[in-house]
Amino acid sequence: MKPTEAAGAFVREVGERVRALRARRGLTRQKLADISGVSLRYLAQWEAGAGNVSLSVLHRVAAALDTPAPALLGGPVDDIAALYAAAPDALRQRVREMLAPPVRARRVALIGLRGAGKTTLGRLLGTSLNWPFVELNREIEALSGLAVNEVIALYGQDGYRRLERQAVDRVVAARDEVVLAAAGGVVTEAETFRFVQAHFHTVWLKAAPHEHMNRVRAQGDERPMAGHPRAMEELNARLRDREALYASAHATVNTSGRGVAESHDALVRTVAALGLA
Repeated sequence: MKPTEAAGAFVREVGERVRALRARRGLTRQKLADISGVSLRYLAQWEAGAGNVSLSVLHRVAAALDTPAPALLGGPVDDIAALYAAAPDALRQRVREMLAPPVRARRVALIGLRGAGKTTLGRLLGTSLNWPFVELNREIEALSGLAVNEVIALYGQDGYRRLERQAVDRVVAARDEVVLAAAGGVVTEAETFRFVQAHFHTVWLKAAPHEHMNRVRAQGDERPMAGHPRAMEELNARLRDREALYASAHATVNTSGRGVAESHDALVRTVAALGLA
């Protein structure tokens, strides 16, 4: 077989592996495009054996398929990759941690409900570490050219979540040192949150429900209460629903009963304990 023919056959084989792994994971091509950030047209060409795939795209698609990138290239890892793909989530996580510790670099993501202090404490932490501070919603606005409330009004929660993932990808690609203030609901999108957990040291800024509400209102934002007589009840329910997800962060800083300076000191100590300061 001529070199050009061999290369074409190899590209087709890789495309077939992507298609097979996608089917095994129960993903549509559109869903894989959404998760990986690779265009639907590009994926279609790749699976058809006509794609000229870069290493960065290979990595992104492999991550979206929760599969080691070498598995897409074939060879002796095929059988292992098939077993890995069929394994329970908890077992796959243990394998990932044993074989390839997450590349979190020097990135910190602050998570928690609105009013947790992510923006205020994030800026202060960035100053203390001399790292840039990024607010995820501002990244989403930069990507879309719209305010966040306009994004949601025009595209709904699904559109917002797609932009959220793209924004996280962009931050990771651009910075090895950064403090990120994530949106409160980032934990509810499983694929995005797994990506955040893998690429950032996550810290949950924890507070009592009434403190979340009081802090938001102290900033002059009456939206949580406007037209919502049961706002506190809804906030409590939201916190209960998300608490286990927030608690899966790599560290927790309880800001209840603490002022900004005290909370900042606690956050700096926590980050130092993670080996980042």
